[in-house]
Amino acid sequence: LFASLLVVSCVDSENTIDTVLDYETGAILRTISVNNAVLNSSDPNSTFSVTVEEQDEADGALFAQVNVYVQLKDLTADNGNSSVDFTYVRSVPASDFTTGPVGLPRGTVELPFGEAASAMGVGPNDYTPGDVFVVGLEVELTDGRTYDWTSAAGIITGGFFSSPFKYNALLTCSPMPGTYVVDMYDSYGDGWQTGDYNHGLDVDIDGTLVQVAMCSQWGTYVFDCTPTADGYYAQATVEIPVGTESATWSWAGDQYGEIAMTITAPNGVVAFDTYSVGYGQVPPGLLPVAVCAQ
Repeated sequence: LFASLLVVSCVDSENTIDTVLDYETGAILRTISVNNAVLNSSDPNSTFSVTVEEQDEADGALFAQVNVYVQLKDLTADNGNSSVDFTYVRSVPASDFTTGPVGLPRGTVELPFGEAASAMGVGPNDYTPGDVFVVGLEVELTDGRTYDWTSAAGIITGGFFSSPFKYNALLTCSPMPGTYVVDMYDSYGDGWQTGDYNHGLDVDIDGTLVQVAMCSQWGTYVFDCTPTADGYYAQATVEIPVGTESATWSWAGDQYGEIAMTITAPNGVVAFDTYSVGYGQVPPGLLPVAVCAQ
């Protein structure tokens, strides 16, 4: 019995919390909510916003400040590569945070588009709607230690801790008004299946949601989908009114990898296309649909 106890006591624990404690005790910035991740390049006051909660080994007592960085990722090839590495913008002191519901410092970090562009020294010739500003956060403690996206292990960036330390902010612009044509395709011939039929292609036009999908015989969308003669193809339109400040296009997902689409702007420019590269290529989340108003 004594020998058995010795064997059991030497077995390494596989509990998640023990894995966390194997790392150096430091600090995290838990994501509470991403309030806005779209930056309108036509408006210098358009602001990225995220609410975070700081936690350290002393439950917030060591928290000094959050340092804010920004990076330009040039994802549009037509104007060359103007990518810029992470650049320091400013710091948010712990005094700007308040005590949250679980007793830890909680606050909102905001970064206007104009301030971010100025910090990187980039102008309209360097970025294009469809590019991404990556906002990086670094937590600094009173003893001088710092922690950011380069020091966070995978167990920290996701799951319970939800502390990625950096966030993508898609660049958009005030959109060209008029009729956008959405060509919808399905390779199996049974319309679109996007999960729970609450979302298809969603367009947020200054806070008003317009939804588009090709009807399927397997489920009923909660909004008016577009009927199809053969299940393989349908066409819908989205109207962007004159004076619209922001229009963001987002995709709920493709349940079976059968879907493709092409979005054509009022001036005939193809704003987004996956049909030419194959089915199942529409990425979930915000889509880089950005044809700017003149």
